[in-house]
Amino acid sequence: MKTIMVYEPFLQGKEKQYVNDCLDTNWISSKGKYVKLFEEKFTEYTRAGYAASVSNGTVAIHLALAALGIAPGDEVLVPSLTYIASVNPIMYMGGTPVFVDSRLDDWQMDLDDLERKITPKTKAVIAVHLYGNVCDMDRLCRICREHRLYLVEDCAEALGSTWKGRHVGTFGDIGCFSFFGNKTVTTGEGGMVISGNRMLAERLVHLKSQGVSAFKCYWHDVIGYNFRMTNIQAAIGLAQLENIQEITKRKRAIAEFYKSVIETRKLPVDVLWETESVHNCMWLPTIHLHDWERRDALITAMKEKHGVETRPAFYPAHTMPMYKNCAHGELPNAESLSRGGMNLPGHPGLTEDDIVYVLDALEQELN
Repeated sequence: MKTIMVYEPFLQGKEKQYVNDCLDTNWISSKGKYVKLFEEKFTEYTRAGYAASVSNGTVAIHLALAALGIAPGDEVLVPSLTYIASVNPIMYMGGTPVFVDSRLDDWQMDLDDLERKITPKTKAVIAVHLYGNVCDMDRLCRICREHRLYLVEDCAEALGSTWKGRHVGTFGDIGCFSFFGNKTVTTGEGGMVISGNRMLAERLVHLKSQGVSAFKCYWHDVIGYNFRMTNIQAAIGLAQLENIQEITKRKRAIAEFYKSVIETRKLPVDVLWETESVHNCMWLPTIHLHDWERRDALITAMKEKHGVETRPAFYPAHTMPMYKNCAHGELPNAESLSRGGMNLPGHPGLTEDDIVYVLDALEQELN
């Protein structure tokens, strides 16, 4: 029986060379040349104004909200159908998450629902580009301008995705990225914040480094955080980013092959795909079962009988105990997508034979 993981990092570049350089030169902590090189390369790739590396994707969002001054009493609109890291930082800052439903076609935040939920207390929106798809950034930016709301983009799953040819993360006040082991580019743990606003970018850097003064050693003029990335992480990230065209090309081919075979076989699932104006990085192939009640048993059977690891879609945040009392109203689409959604293996090392094996197992268990 084969073993196919849902994701494995693609470490085919200079990762070992750069890490060994860190070890050989003793630059292993948050100072060292690779931190700057990684940030510069990331800025070049995304065409962002400024970039600051951080220790993981969750603190990227936390840092963004801190830099924007989110405080107790502030409401932050966020889709309920997302990984919990999109939501928890709102609470870290004392804010109140207000949950927004999703669209059934592209799984992105429902902007009609978002507009209904804006109140005088609303301070910001966190747009989550879920599973590599992209929100309608033209309309969302217009809404935020009209209501004078900050816009944070959660691009954890969307590095390489674009809206009308422009990289995600460059539309809002701050874009946030994750480099966890299952992301398109990985540093093991790690993240990045980007911004086109110089003063805001300087504030991000100031806060992530314990609020230390740029002019006086060991003088701290604000309460800051230790959210820095290490030189070793950045070394891995730089090597990964040097290979991103190859990685995204492979992932795109994998997703297209999945879609082609699923449609040819007429399997009883819907494939999440990009809409007009979107180029999806295809982080993980995502499907929704017509018979959602079979999803959990299917995931178990795929692993135990066929050695194929898959993942359920995220549980909506509003269904979790700590968020049940937050304002949200009815969120039927988020709940429906969550119940029937699952991710198939999508790491860049997959072959067409591997994908056929996965779909043979899927078809067998669905029949």
